[in-house]
Amino acid sequence: MSLVEEYEEGEYERAPKRLKTAEVEEGEDLEEGEDSDSASTGLLGDEEDVAGPGGEKRAHWSTSKYGSARRDNGDDAHRIAPSPVVHVRGLCESVVEADLVEALEKFGTICYVMMMPFKRQALVEFEGVESADKCVACGASEAVYIAGQQAFFNYSTSKRITRPTNADNPNSGNKVLLLSIQNPLYPITTDVLYTVCNPIGNVLRIVIFKRNGIQAMVEFESVQSAQKSKAALNGADIYAGCCTLKIEYARPTRLNVIRNDNDSWDYTKPYLVRRERGKGRHRQAILGEHPSSYSDNGYGTHCPLLPLPSNNRYKVSSQDVPDVVAYPLPQSSAYMPHSSSSVAMVSGLHPANMNCTRIFNLFCLYGNIEKVKFMKSVPGTALVEMGEEYAVDRAITHLNSIKLFGKRLNVCVSKQHAVIPSQVFELEDGTSSYKDFAMTRNNRFTSAGQASKNIIQPPSCVLHFYNVPPCVTQEELLRLCTDHDVPGFVKFKVFDAKPSSKTISGLLEFDTKTHAVEVLTVLNHYQIRIPNGSNPYTLKLCFSTSSHL
Repeated sequence: MSLVEEYEEGEYERAPKRLKTAEVEEGEDLEEGEDSDSASTGLLGDEEDVAGPGGEKRAHWSTSKYGSARRDNGDDAHRIAPSPVVHVRGLCESVVEADLVEALEKFGTICYVMMMPFKRQALVEFEGVESADKCVACGASEAVYIAGQQAFFNYSTSKRITRPTNADNPNSGNKVLLLSIQNPLYPITTDVLYTVCNPIGNVLRIVIFKRNGIQAMVEFESVQSAQKSKAALNGADIYAGCCTLKIEYARPTRLNVIRNDNDSWDYTKPYLVRRERGKGRHRQAILGEHPSSYSDNGYGTHCPLLPLPSNNRYKVSSQDVPDVVAYPLPQSSAYMPHSSSSVAMVSGLHPANMNCTRIFNLFCLYGNIEKVKFMKSVPGTALVEMGEEYAVDRAITHLNSIKLFGKRLNVCVSKQHAVIPSQVFELEDGTSSYKDFAMTRNNRFTSAGQASKNIIQPPSCVLHFYNVPPCVTQEELLRLCTDHDVPGFVKFKVFDAKPSSKTISGLLEFDTKTHAVEVLTVLNHYQIRIPNGSNPYTLKLCFSTSSHL
């Protein structure tokens, strides 16, 4: 058993699972308000027509004379009882935990902060309800700015933010942080994390594991160093616009590292190098060292990307922490360290509703698909060979644990390095259990120009559609959903197009995220034929950056 497998299957795996509770509890509260305070640019400019600040679509909150939050439209049925946990919306993209603490500690002692970077939201738990009352009341009567941008406040439906350990007690002795890297467009290695974390506090050990997305545990020299690092880095991007850090305290208090490589490192034992089993010496290399090994880390030169919060936010002197952390600069993929396989293993697939084509329709949003094969020995499980290892990382980050046709998907890195078309059989819908997609024109990352048009986006309840003939109406799209036995959309919007345009595009909003995922899985790349048309139009779908229309 490898080191990474030991961490995945042992006590290290249980830590991230404990983090879901608070976000699930807050889910209904976020449905109508998330990301409503600003509009961001989507694929092919789909967000230009979406209401921004002050638009009619934004949800406004105020505080009643009884101290509970309600909608401005007077809907008292949605009133939320006071809670020591405050839900913060409208945060800027660059905000980190220290920014919230600096802006909100005037209302009272803050026990814990949970960042939700992609939603631009956070949960802040105060020591008492009185402090939360002051925060919500102040936000309703006057503008409260966090990192230079006005934020909006409401009571959370949770009475306490769930922690994986007794993290709010400074004497708990926990000096290990759990880092979840969201939207990992570039590889994450021990060198990268050490460069990010060590300027704030002395790092002793790092372990990276990739079963449920990209996660890592970082052990610091002291609890104080871990606290400073969490405050300074929670919610920050390692690289501009991607590799976002979500940080919690881990359950273990010490990491055990048995070798030093890209996935684990003990900085107190530099001699832990990987050795060939049963070999007394290294095999002779025909071409010697790879050229990338001549540099310190294979990333080339370092560049400053992310300024740290000001020193007074986490109480360190100016000589302890530099003003800017120098992060490694991503180079071409040929010289980047990467995960061990470009094959993803997907389980939890509905046996009647899923086939190779539908897997392609969903996974192609995160990278090119080479081959898909269902496993005969493991029903409901398939192997997906993607164009590169980083595409697998992106698919795991965004698709692991989503619900699809009543089942929850599990997406992880496979031990296989390629998909071999062996034991081909017939699926329940009559299609083949194996399909090669290497030459299909529906892959969306075949060139740099094509790839640059794709915004890597997690599943949402709004789909962006494009490449649709102008003659197709809203009713025809609804009929298409009905004919394929998938949920229909509840809102429809078409973007203005030039009179000479041969296609139209727009947005479709569904009741739930699950409905949107099912429609995309079934109808993405559907061939739309029009009367007297020579060639069909290929319907293209992707997840929008909008949360509502």
